[in-house]
Amino acid sequence: MAKTVDTQHKNNPGAAAVLSFIFSGLGQLYNGQIFKGLWIIFFAAVSILIFTAGAILVGFAFMGKRVFPAQILFGTALLLVSLAAICILGIYSIVDAYQSAQKK
Repeated sequence: MAKTVDTQHKNNPGAAAVLSFIFSGLGQLYNGQIFKGLWIIFFAAVSILIFTAGAILVGFAFMGKRVFPAQILFGTALLLVSLAAICILGIYSIVDAYQSAQKK
């Protein structure tokens, strides 16, 4: 007897949401949305790199290094903008992964 493979299994919405909570885009990959998941992972990684750059610029001032006031302002701006991007992207990823898994 030949076995049939079920290609339309229903994804667990909770698992998709938890995966996206762990790292943005993993829930989309779990749901089979490879292209969308990779783009979200790319933007999350870029946001984390920008956040790190801002933290380094601001950190120099706290370590007593000689920095220009513009560096502190630029570093603070990088920190705030990238933190907002990380939060917005993370929430979007969790909600989208959950809703996409429910639709399947």
